Amino acid sequence: MTLAEGEPIRGVATLGKHHYVLRGPKSSEQIEVYDITTFRLLNRVSVPGLGDASDIVACKHYCCAYTCGTSSQYVYRMSSINYNELTQWSVNDGPTCLSITIKYSVLVTCRKVRKMKEFTTDGRLLRQVVLCVPSPWHTVQLSGGDLMVCHGHTGEPLHRVCLMNSGGQVIKSFYGGNKGSSSSQMNTPCHMAVDENESVFVVDRNNCAVLLLSPALRDVRKAVSSDKLKWTPYRLCLDAERRRLYVAVNERLKVGDFTAGRVIVVNV
Repeated sequence: MTLAEGEPIRGVATLGKHHYVLRGPKSSEQIEVYDITTFRLLNRVSVPGLGDASDIVACKHYCCAYTCGTSSQYVYRMSSINYNELTQWSVNDGPTCLSITIKYSVLVTCRKVRKMKEFTTDGRLLRQVVLCVPSPWHTVQLSGGDLMVCHGHTGEPLHRVCLMNSGGQVIKSFYGGNKGSSSSQMNTPCHMAVDENESVFVVDRNNCAVLLLSPALRDVRKAVSSDKLKWTPYRLCLDAERRRLYVAVNERLKVGDFTAGRVIVVNV
C-alpha cells in the first residue's frame, strides 16, 4: 500500500486512528493527518515557525505528537485531541531526529554537535549526553535504559548502528567498516524503529533499503528492498498494534535534492 505522492516527506508517525505525515519544504510548517484505515486526508495542521522540518514522533501516553525544525532549533508539541493546542521549547542546538523513551520523555538527537538531549513533555531538560560517534542521526532508548544510535554521513568512513550505555559510550556495534553496499556495510543509516523484542528496523538511506537487525546486532536481513521502495528511504515508524511499517521515501534527482515524497506501508 502507498500513500499519495506529494512534496518530500520529513517524518511519519502514527497515533490511535491517525497517521501523521510531515512534508517539506514548501509545506514544512504543516502536518498532514490521515485516517489510519482508509488513508483519507482529514486535516492539515499549521505549525508556525517550524521552518526546516526534520522529524515527527507520537506519544500514546500524553496523546500528542512532537515535531522539530533544524533551523528553528525548537521542538513543537501538538495535542492529538485539539490540534490548535501547540506548545514549543528551545533545544539550543539543531535537532535532527526524535524518539519517545520508556518513561515517555522525548529524546532529541542533535547531529552536528553529537549530542542527545532528553526533555519532559513540557520541555524541561532532564539530561544531555555526548554521543561518542561522528554524525549521529537518531537515538532510541531500549527497555533496559541503554541507547541505540545510528550514525554516518557523506565523507565519513564509519556508518553503523551502535548499542551505547546511558553515558554515550559504545558497547557494541553492527558494521564497523567503511560505508558501502555489500551485506556487511551500510551507507548513511539515518532513522530507526525498535519492536517489542528490541529488533531494530534501520533506514539504510543511500543503499535504498530498510534493514532488520537482531537485538544482539549480529543478524541482518532486508525488511524492505530497493525494488519495493523505488525512491530513497528517509524516515520510518512502526505500528506494533497493526504490525505495519510506514516508510517515507523521497524521489531524488541529485544528492540532497528531494523533489517528491510518498509513504510505503508494509506488513511486518
